[in-house]
Order: sequence, then C-alpha cells, then structure tokens
Amino acid sequence: MPNAHTVDQVRAAEAPLLAGPPPGILMQRAVSGLVAYVARRLGRVHGARIVVLAGGGDNGGDALWAGARLAARGARVDALAPGRTHPEGSAALLAAGGRLHGPDPAPADEVARALVGEADLVLDGLLGIGGRGGLRPAHARLAAFAPPRRTVAVDVPSGVDADTGEVAGEAVRASATVTFGTHKRGLWLMPGAAHTGPVELVDIGLVLPEPDLRALDDADVAALLPVPGAASSKYRRGVLGLVAGSDAYPGAAVLAVGGALRGGAGYLRVITEGRLGAAPGDPHSRAADLVLRAHPEAVVTPIAPGDGTAMLAAGRVQAWAIGPGLAPGPPVRDLLATLLGADEPVVVDAGALDPLGELLGADPAVLRGRSAPVLVTPHEGEFARLTRLALGWDPRTTDTELARDRLGTVRRAAAATGATVLLKGARTLVVDPAGAAWANLTGSAWLGSAGTGDVLTGLIGSLLAAGVPATLAGAVGAHLHGRAAERAALPLAASDLPDLLPRVVTELLDGETAPKPGHCR
Repeated sequence: MPNAHTVDQVRAAEAPLLAGPPPGILMQRAVSGLVAYVARRLGRVHGARIVVLAGGGDNGGDALWAGARLAARGARVDALAPGRTHPEGSAALLAAGGRLHGPDPAPADEVARALVGEADLVLDGLLGIGGRGGLRPAHARLAAFAPPRRTVAVDVPSGVDADTGEVAGEAVRASATVTFGTHKRGLWLMPGAAHTGPVELVDIGLVLPEPDLRALDDADVAALLPVPGAASSKYRRGVLGLVAGSDAYPGAAVLAVGGALRGGAGYLRVITEGRLGAAPGDPHSRAADLVLRAHPEAVVTPIAPGDGTAMLAAGRVQAWAIGPGLAPGPPVRDLLATLLGADEPVVVDAGALDPLGELLGADPAVLRGRSAPVLVTPHEGEFARLTRLALGWDPRTTDTELARDRLGTVRRAAAATGATVLLKGARTLVVDPAGAAWANLTGSAWLGSAGTGDVLTGLIGSLLAAGVPATLAGAVGAHLHGRAAERAALPLAASDLPDLLPRVVTELLDGETAPKPGHCR
C-alpha cells in the first residue's frame, strides 16, 4: 500500500541515521537509486549528455553526487548553479570530470539554454522538501529552461510544496520524479501532482510512523472487493437504493445504474422522479423508461417529486445513493431528509449536494446523530457551494485554500460537517470526519466530462451496500473508475465506463494488473 508522509515525519525518520556512522549514508543511498533510474531510462550512460540544476541544499547534493557517478561512467555532465552549491557534491562532480557553471559568475542565459537544449536528461536539484513559497528569480530562470519531457525531478519538483502540493509561482514540470524514503504528500496533491510525472520511490532505509495520507494499489483493491461466496444470494450480497434521474435529466440515472451494477451489490432498487401520469396518483418517469431499456436487471420505482414515503416503500436496502439527475430544490431536500432519518449509509452527489448544504446550514448537527456514515462526492465547484451553504465559507476563499492546501481544506470540511468527503479531481481525495485520508492515483484527464461522476456515484453506492466501509468504498470506487478510464478508447464518454469495469475487476481478481506508466509506484 503506497503511503505519503509530511516533511516533519521524514525529517524525524532521517535524524537517527544522520546522527550515526557512516557519514552521508542517506545521501549515497538516494544517489544510488537516482543513478539506477537514470541508467534505466537512458539505456546507456557513456556518451550521454546530462545537465544538473544544482541548488545549495541536500537536494542539490543528491543531484551533484549523481552527476559525479554518471560522469565517472562516461557521461558528459554539466551542473548549472544559481547560488552556492553542496561542497562535497560539487567536489565529487569536478573530480569525476564534470563541469560546474556558477555561481560566481552565474551561468549566462545563452550558456544555460544551449546546455539544456543539448542534454539527453536534466536533473532538477534546485530545491528539495524544505522549499517553501516558490522559486527565487535565479532559480526560476533555470527552471524555465528545463524541458518537461527530458527533466527528472530529484525528490520533489522544485517549486512544489512537499507537504501541501501548493505551487506558488514558477515551478519545474518533470517527466518523472525520483523520490526517497517515502512519497511526500505534495507529490499526490494538486496542483503539485501535475508537475511530477510518474513517481519512482527509492527505499533508503527510513523507519517511518503511520502515514498522513494513503493510497490503494491494485492488490489492495482486489483484497477489498466484495466477492460472493457459495452461500451468497442477491439479498445477502447487499441491496442498494439509488435515487436518480428526473424528466429533466433522465440519462444520469442510466449512467449511475451502469456503475451500480458493477459494484458488487446483488440487488438494485432505482427510484426516479417523474411527473404524474394520466391515471390519478400514477407517476410516470422518462428516466424509469430509459433505465429499464438499458438495464432490465434494475427494479425501478417512479415516484412523484419529494415523495419520501413512496421512496422508502420501494423496499429495504443496505445503503442509499442520491443525486444524479436530480434538480436541487425542496423536493430533493425532502427526499434527502427522509433518507438521513432512516439511518442507512448514504452517498450524496450532484443534485442532492446543495440540499444537504441547506439541511446542514439549518442544523449543523444533522449528521452527528446518525450511526451510519454519509459520503459526499462533490467536484470543486460543488464543494465550494456545499461549504458555503453548510458552513458559511466564502467560495472565493475556498478556491484559494484548495490551491494552497487541498488536503487540509478537505479535512476541515469533513470534520465540520461530519461527512466523509470525496473531492473529485485529477487526484481525487477521500477524507473521513476523523481526518483519515486517501488519495486516488489512477485515472485519466479524459474523465473530465459530463456523466462520469454519475457512474462513480452508482459504483460507490453499490460497494457500500455490499459491505465495504464508507471511506474505503470511496477509495475503491475511485480506483476502479480511474482504471476503467485508463483502458478506454479515446475520446472517452461516460457511457463507456460501465462496460469497462468488469474487465478491470476481472484483472484485479486475477492479479494481472500492474502500475501503468504515468502513475505512482
């Protein structure tokens, strides 16, 4: 299971090893891993042209020592230094035949640009895990020369906050990052995660505490998937109640049902809103018609808007999911209030998020008295609206805080509302009210299209009904959803995802999948 730690946790783990003999052991372990990565990537070392961007701290020392070893193996290595450099690393580089440009005089722009342009690989060692607040001008100038496709970040891309993922100004964009000891939180958190490329972890022998942030890999997800046994029946496997779809947005129900049928629950009750039909009291729903045509396995109950009694009368369930295809307003608020009073686990998405915010705004303790969890699944815009309605947060401030400290902001929201928050995005986060947090490392930018979230809601609800705990249901659902997107033909449409999920689940249970290029290992 991949783990991520804070800078303070890393420093504390390093301290005993730094205090004991032999001196420099941690740096040399890191350098060995970095050199091995470079050799694998280039396929050859002798004759390769390598440029080191060398800052003055230990991160610059790692890069300079790696440059020295590569120079000793026949590479041409040039180091560009915007300021002071690591003394031992600089001496080692020069002794091995490498060249150091700067800091006095600083390397001229034309020299730096020419060397970087000719390089087979650029090692970014400007700033390490202690860097805060963006790059200084001289560092930013060199970072701007580094071509992303040929740049490897050493431990963390310079300009990315290792704890929060904040990018305050210019920052290196790398094609890959070689990190040491453990994943740093900022490598997994946006916006910093957009600068890392694939992340390679080098073990340097740290004894680490409990992580501050976790992720699931394929083996973890395979172990958590609800797999029926010989005595299983459709009811024992779990029943999901999915409240989705309306005359205005009928397709969302079809997509959510497609996800729900692939999540492991044995029975799916679908409740859709519609208008009253010709017969008095007889509701008719466009969404119900579409769902039954696409998914005859679902048991569909049309209800009049806001009719909570009819919703609960559809039958007993182990979990509810509500929101896809519903228009926010009093009827949905009434349905949601009914579900919260029933005390089964509930997934809240899309058209039910604003009504939840209104209920929390009126009674901040509305979720506190429940024994069953509530999992909310907003994207950034929905998160800003939910926290405005529920907590009185200013949406503009919320946007700024998400960019500055995404994990901390989501933790505050989960603690204040009592809900587990799944914040969708390029690095989806799942955080429970106690602060336990998971980052999703699978996915594709093609998921940023209408309807993909509806599939995810159905999938998570089904996992929850099948007995997966709420936070893990969110993390497992996001992982499966991302893996399905990685296997899609392009361009991806939301309706492609349900048909891809069985392949993903089969591969996971057969142990056939491995980390895909572009994702953390």
